[in-house]
Amino acid sequence: MAIGNGDEGAVTGGIAVDRLRSIIERVERLEEERKALGSDIRDVFQEAKSAGFDVKVVKQLLKLRKQEPAEVEEQETLLDIYRRALGM
Repeated sequence: MAIGNGDEGAVTGGIAVDRLRSIIERVERLEEERKALGSDIRDVFQEAKSAGFDVKVVKQLLKLRKQEPAEVEEQETLLDIYRRALGM
């Protein structure tokens, strides 16, 4: 993406042009990678759905795996208490 236009080391309005360009280009590349990863993740969820898995439940499991075990246990305990309080 970088085009050699002679402003290597140039400063414009107090801004290091090459440094700014480098930052912008890196963010652009990372955004493209994120877009590709998002597509890959959607493909995996579609694969899970095709295999008969409930995607909502798979997403819940992923969320739980990111949490600390004590936090998960506390949430499950509260959920159980709330269910019993509502007669569920």
